[in-house]
Amino acid sequence: MTESPSSTNQFMNGDIACAEGALAAGCRLFAGYPITPSTEIAEHLARRLPDVGGVFVQMEDELASMAAVLGGSWGGARAMTATSGPGFSLMQENIGWGMFTETPCVVVDIQRGSPSTGLPTLTSQSDVMQAKWGSHGDYEPVAYAPASPQEMFDLTIRAFNVADRLRQPVFIMSDETVGHMTELVRVAAPGSVPREGRPRPAEPPGDGYLPFRAGADLVPPMVHAGEGYRIHITGLTHTDNGYPSNSAAVHDTLVRRLSAKVLQHAPDLVAVEHLATEDAEVVVVAYGGTSRSARLAVRNARESGIRCGMLRLIGLWPFPSEEIAALGRRANLLVAEGNLGQMAREVERFTDRPVRRVNHGGGHLLLPEVILDAIKEAV
Repeated sequence: MTESPSSTNQFMNGDIACAEGALAAGCRLFAGYPITPSTEIAEHLARRLPDVGGVFVQMEDELASMAAVLGGSWGGARAMTATSGPGFSLMQENIGWGMFTETPCVVVDIQRGSPSTGLPTLTSQSDVMQAKWGSHGDYEPVAYAPASPQEMFDLTIRAFNVADRLRQPVFIMSDETVGHMTELVRVAAPGSVPREGRPRPAEPPGDGYLPFRAGADLVPPMVHAGEGYRIHITGLTHTDNGYPSNSAAVHDTLVRRLSAKVLQHAPDLVAVEHLATEDAEVVVVAYGGTSRSARLAVRNARESGIRCGMLRLIGLWPFPSEEIAALGRRANLLVAEGNLGQMAREVERFTDRPVRRVNHGGGHLLLPEVILDAIKEAV
């Protein structure tokens, strides 16, 4: 983000930076249920949203939270929720509804040790595949993995813009390490953040209006409740008029469009950072909090004479398959992550070389020296 004279630098943890990013993006509705380690997001927005004319609602559980966010979005608000692993699981049914009804919103998951209740206060990266396959059916998610409080701010803004542009839920897949880490964050001045609005219909209300008819970009214009348009919204398979259909052909066409609208924009959605990969013989693939340890390990490897680099996944989904394939043709790949190898399986799909894994099941950050030892073994 380009600094402007009216931007401010503030020390804040990742959760607070996420909340401030949401406010800068124009979020005006937060509905959620407290859960460690994401609760600071809710607490901060409970204080701040009334100041900007927004609404904070604590719901009875995560199922209701996701439903409220989706309803608020159809009312015209930029809306979000925040949770951790157990709550993310409970939200999945309504996340699927949001994908199928093309309802823009942002869902933040501050990951902790899991499964089940796991380690509520300790870090993990164990939900990243749930972002891809958590709800039943075919759809293509968009998910980001911040590695710093600054990225918690910036990527939350990006998530809102992408959610509106593509009309679907977008995920911030952070982890307790980054959520509770305090660093200097450049906070953009009010009104200075670029905003991509939802596609809007060109025609006035009338009997011929089709709420789910998409153009060349495969994203239908969106109207909001109360604007005079007839809209019918259902989680059932539906035609362009929004009404249910029991046709297999209609269903196939619909789910293909929902997937294609993301995949055709994949070149703009894929987000990675290359660190010294130009001449690397070994490339560490990492994301989120783990990438901070990997960065130090790569630097130490370089200092010891090993040609090593890192590919940091800023975006998890869509997956950067072309970057992985290109690196895999000339370097050994090593995937470091705070789970038992979830993204490593995806990396393995796009290279013929064996992929070395460095994993921890959750509870603490992978140490740089552990990653460095694996780099030495991979040379």
